Amino acid sequence: MPKILPFKAIRPTRDKVSLLASRSYESYTAEERESRLRDNPFSFLQILNPGFKYQKEISGAERYALVKNRYQEFKEDEIFMQDENPCYYFYKIVNRDGLEFHGIVAAASAEDYENNLIKKHENTIEYRENTFKEYLKTVGFNAEAVLLTYPDHSEIAKIITQVMESRAEYEFTTTYRDTHYVWNIDDPVILNKLQSYFAEMGALYIADGHHRTSSSSLLAKELKAENEQHTGDESYNYFMSFLIPESDLKIYEFNRLVKDLNGLTKEEFLIKLDAVYRIENRGVAYYKPSKKHHFSMYLEGEFYSLYLRKNNYTISNALDALDTQILYTTILQPILGIEDMRNDTRLDYADGKKDMVFVRGEVDKGNFKVGFGLLPVTIDEMKQIADEGLTMPPKSTYIEPKLRSGVTIYEF
Repeated sequence: MPKILPFKAIRPTRDKVSLLASRSYESYTAEERESRLRDNPFSFLQILNPGFKYQKEISGAERYALVKNRYQEFKEDEIFMQDENPCYYFYKIVNRDGLEFHGIVAAASAEDYENNLIKKHENTIEYRENTFKEYLKTVGFNAEAVLLTYPDHSEIAKIITQVMESRAEYEFTTTYRDTHYVWNIDDPVILNKLQSYFAEMGALYIADGHHRTSSSSLLAKELKAENEQHTGDESYNYFMSFLIPESDLKIYEFNRLVKDLNGLTKEEFLIKLDAVYRIENRGVAYYKPSKKHHFSMYLEGEFYSLYLRKNNYTISNALDALDTQILYTTILQPILGIEDMRNDTRLDYADGKKDMVFVRGEVDKGNFKVGFGLLPVTIDEMKQIADEGLTMPPKSTYIEPKLRSGVTIYEF
């Protein structure tokens, strides 16, 4: 019985939302960040990068304290306001490709994550978990929602459709040409219906935001231990989430780029591949795999198709059947000598929105020696991995939608 609750969001005033909303901090180049910090005093980046005010790079606990100070200043200057009643925040994104995403921003339970009612499919890194936990504890707010997905539900879909027929509280278009709409709904009838519908579900799945979820869970445990009057209803027991039906989720692949052939010549490399794959040289014609367990490869100006020889590969669980895992266990690790896909500097990734055209360009420029193209992971594969308690290799999925930071903020 997942607990999905409305909350009183801190959010920008209607006239400031388009100026304030920002992408995730890491998605900007250094030049883009500097431009926005210099020219837009209302950008949420002003809060996330407080050192810009002092023309100094600041990190760790000192930065966290300054983030909290900048956040309080935005509140004092009435750039932010807070809803009087708990709300669900209905959110629609229409991106520049014409795709529409519909979901609900709400508070999800850290306890549900611990009890596997909110399921994960990726491993997290302990250092990153603890770092972000300390950040959250200092600043006291969460501005970037975890993306959760749930099975398509006709009654929830009806409510979303009805709400979105009314005038939105926010409507703004970004420089990426994505249009965002937000409705703040505090109608008790709607709130109660949605809570009961989510409570009836067996489980929810993390689509994006594994580290944020894990850090929020760690923080909840820590604050619970420090609070002798803990009841379970405190805001720190929850984290901000964006719940989206499975049919709205858009999953792209992450293609792989490798800087060398691990000391092998091209001919030696292809001979080793031949033991596990049936190989066809496609020449200069662009090639993308058409079915699972098939891969495209770009090497020295030519595309190749790789068809897995199934008699040489055993599938015993959902992870074994995952293309990112197959590529690792048959090529990246045994032939190219890549053991740690998360930290090996010889390996890089390109999300599927860039496609194999980007991979070809990187190889042709000499930045990498070989590139591999995959098909996207499906939602069913992702759920099966989570249901079996397994975890995908790093960079197995690139998932949309991406919410803007600062549009709704959850305080604890």
